[in-house]
Amino acid sequence: MGNLAQDMKYALRVLVRSPAFSVVALIVLALGIGANTAIFSVVDALLLRPLPLEEPDRLVNWWHVPPQDAFHGMPRFSLSAANYIDWKAQSQSYENAAIYGFSRLNLTGEGEPEAVEAARVESSFFPVMRARPLLGRTFTPDEDSESPTQVVILSEPLWRRRYGADPNIVGKAIEVDGGKRTVVGVMPAWMNYPQEVPIKVWTPLEWTDKDRVVRGNHNYLAVARLKPGVSIEQAQAELTTIAKRLEQQYPEDNKSWGGLVEPLGEATIGDARPSLLMMLGAVAFVLLIACANVANLVLARTLSRQKEIAIRSALGASRARVLQQTMLETVLLALAGGALGLLVAGYSTQLIVNFLGEDIARTANVKLDLWVLLFTLFVSLATGVLSGLLPAMKLTRTNVNDALKQGEGRTSTEGGGNRTRGVLVAVEMALSLMLLVGAGLTVRSLWNLRQVDPGLDAKNVLTFEVTIPGTRYPTLPDMMRFFDTVQARLQTLPGVVSAAHIDSLPVVQGGSSQPIAIEGQPAGPMAEQPEVAVRYAGPGLMKTLGIEVLQGRELTPADKPDAKKVIVISQSLAKRFWPGQDPIGKRLTLSFLPGNLWEVAGVVEDVKIDGLESPKTIPTLYVAPSQFLEAAIKIDPRFKDWGTAFVVRTNNNPESQTTAVASVVRGIDPQAPVTNVSTYESLLAKSLSRPRFNSLLLGLFAAFAMLLAAMGIYSVLSYAVRRRTREIGIRMALGAQIRDVLKMIVAEGMRPTLIGIAIGVVGALALGRLLSSIVFGVSATDPVTMVGVATLLVAVGITASVIPAWRATKVEPVKILREE
Repeated sequence: MGNLAQDMKYALRVLVRSPAFSVVALIVLALGIGANTAIFSVVDALLLRPLPLEEPDRLVNWWHVPPQDAFHGMPRFSLSAANYIDWKAQSQSYENAAIYGFSRLNLTGEGEPEAVEAARVESSFFPVMRARPLLGRTFTPDEDSESPTQVVILSEPLWRRRYGADPNIVGKAIEVDGGKRTVVGVMPAWMNYPQEVPIKVWTPLEWTDKDRVVRGNHNYLAVARLKPGVSIEQAQAELTTIAKRLEQQYPEDNKSWGGLVEPLGEATIGDARPSLLMMLGAVAFVLLIACANVANLVLARTLSRQKEIAIRSALGASRARVLQQTMLETVLLALAGGALGLLVAGYSTQLIVNFLGEDIARTANVKLDLWVLLFTLFVSLATGVLSGLLPAMKLTRTNVNDALKQGEGRTSTEGGGNRTRGVLVAVEMALSLMLLVGAGLTVRSLWNLRQVDPGLDAKNVLTFEVTIPGTRYPTLPDMMRFFDTVQARLQTLPGVVSAAHIDSLPVVQGGSSQPIAIEGQPAGPMAEQPEVAVRYAGPGLMKTLGIEVLQGRELTPADKPDAKKVIVISQSLAKRFWPGQDPIGKRLTLSFLPGNLWEVAGVVEDVKIDGLESPKTIPTLYVAPSQFLEAAIKIDPRFKDWGTAFVVRTNNNPESQTTAVASVVRGIDPQAPVTNVSTYESLLAKSLSRPRFNSLLLGLFAAFAMLLAAMGIYSVLSYAVRRRTREIGIRMALGAQIRDVLKMIVAEGMRPTLIGIAIGVVGALALGRLLSSIVFGVSATDPVTMVGVATLLVAVGITASVIPAWRATKVEPVKILREE
C-alpha cells in the first residue's frame, strides 16, 4: 500500500507537469464515459430495471392477432369482450386477468376545467397488478356492471395538484363529465399503468350483459398474471390453442383471429427498444475509440520515457512496479474523466428523456442514481485499464542497455511502437466507419421521411381538441349543435380561412377501423371482411386540410341523420374495391353498424393516415359525424363519445390564433376544456421525433468518433516524424525531394486508415440487419452510404496526415549532419 500511495503521488505530479496531454485525455475520456453513462441510465430504467410492481415478470398483456390480409399486416389488435371472457375461463396458466379500456374525462367544479387521461378497468385489475391504494380502496365486483353507483379512483399526482393532497378526499364527490362521482381511493404515483401515457383517473368498467356477448367488435385490452413457474412460451401455446378452438366455434367472428401473450414491460416500452439498443452499442463503440485514442496518446508519451524506465529498472524496479506506476496514470485520468463525464451525462440524459418522454411514461424513472454511479465507476476503471495496459506492457519490455545508450545523443525509430499505434488507429477507423454508416443511414432515413407527402397541407393550420360530457349534452342534436356553433364562430375570427373537425387527426393520431362489405359482392364472415380506416369528419375538412377532392364532393352540412347516408372514400379504397370503375354512387356496409348502406359521394386523395413511416397506404373512408353517431347510438344507446379535434386554417401565423380559438370554446361552454393546442406542422415534426433522435445521437457519436480517429492519425504521424527526424534529414541530404518526403509520411498515415476502412466496411455490412428496423426508404447496406462514408474517412486520413508530413519537410539536412 505504501508503494501504491507513492506511485499515485508520482502519477499525479507527472500528469500536472503535462497539462496539454492531461487536458486532451480528460476531454476524450469525459465525453466517452459521459455518453455511456447517459445511455446506460436510460437503458437501465427502461429495459433492465423491472417495473415498479410486485413480480412484474409474471404480468402480461393479451392481444388478438388479426387476419394479416384484411388488417394491412398489423401484428396485434385489441380484444372483443366475449373472446376475453372465454380466454379467461378456459386458460389454466394465469392466476387472474382483467379487461380495460381508455377514455378522456373532464374534471370541473374546482379550478379550471381539465381533460384527463382515464382508464375504465374491471374490478380485478388492481389485484392483478397487485397495486394497493395510497388511500381508500379499489373497485368491487358489483361495480363492474352498469349501475347508479358512480365511483372514481384518483392518481396521487392529480390528487396532490388539483385537490391539494386532501387527506379526507375519500368519500367526497367530485364533478366528472358534468356529473358527480365519489372518490373511493387514491393510487400511488408509480401506478401509471395500464397505458404508456400516465393515467390520472380510473373508473369502473361498467359493462352490461350485452357487452359481454359481443365477439366481433374489438374495443378492449387485457392484462393477466401468470401462475408461478409458467413461462411466456407455455402461456402463448395455451392461448393459441384456445384461439383456434374459438375460431372453430365462432367462424363468423373469429376466423383467422389468433392470440398473443406479451410481457407487460414490452408494452410500456413500445417501439423504442431497437433505438435504445442501437444507441447502447454506438456509445460502446465510442468508448472503445476513446480508449484506443488515449492509449495512442499514452503510448507516444511513455515511449519517450524509456530512458527513465530503464534507469528505474537498473536501480531495481520490478516489471510489476513499472506496470503499476504506468497504469496508475491512466486509471487516475479515467476516474477524473468519469467525474467530468457525470456532468456530460446529466445534460445528455435530459436530452434523451425530452425526445422519448412523450412516447414512454417510464422515462420519469430515468435518473443518475447509485446504480448508475457504480456503472460509471466501473466503466472509468475499465477504461483506465484498457487505455493503459498496452502502453504499460510496452514499457515493461524496454531494453535497458539500448535505452541507456540514448544518453549518447542517438535516437531509435522504435518500429514496434509505431506498429502498435498503427493497429490502434486502424481499430479507431474501423469503429468510426461503422458509426458513420449508421449515422448516414439514419440521416438519409429522416430525409426520406421528410420527403413523404402526407396527402394534406399542414402549413398555417392550428389544431386543438375538445371533449364534452354526455351528461351536459345528452342527445346527438345537443352535441352537434355545440360543435357546429364552435366551427361557425371559428370561421368568423379575423385571419381564419376555414375550420372543420374530425375524430382523429390524420397522420399524427390513431383512429378506428372497421370491416366493410361491398354491395353486390359476397360479404363472407365478418372475420374475413377487409378492414378500412374510418374517420367521421365534419363539413369543410378537405378544404381546411388541403386534401384534394378527385371526384364528386366532400361532406357538407346537408349530410344530416335524416338525409341519405353518404361517405367520402380515399383513392386507394376506390382502386381496391372498384378498379377501373366510377366509384361515385357505389354502396357498402359498415359491418359494426349493420342495417345501413353508405353511398360513395366523393373520392379524395390518399392521406398517410397511419403515420409518415407507414409503408402501406391504408384505404380510408370519411363519414359525416351526425350520420355515423346516429347509427352508432342505435347499436348502443350509451355511445356518447363527444370528443373531437378541430383544425383551423389561417392566412397568417396559426399560433397567433391560440388565445382566440380557446376564447371561442369558453364563450360557448366555460366548462369545456381546450387541450393539445398545436400547429399541424409541429405535430408532423413531433411524429418524426424517434427518427430525429436516432439521427441526432448517432450523428454526434459518429462525429466524435471521426474526430478521435483524426487525432489518432495525427498523433501517430507527429510522433513518427519526431522519431525519424535524423532519417528524414539524411534522406533529404542524399537527394530526396519534398514531394518524396510528403508521399512517404502520408502513405504511412494512410496505411492503417485504409486497413481500418476495409475492416469497418465488413463490420458495417454485418451490422446492417440490426439497423434495418430503424431506417426508412433506404437499405441498411446501402452502397452509396458505404462509399460516401469511406471517401469521407479517406479525406479525414489525408488531412490528418498532411500536417505532420509538411512538418517533416522542414527538417534541415545540414543541421542533422552536423549532429552526426
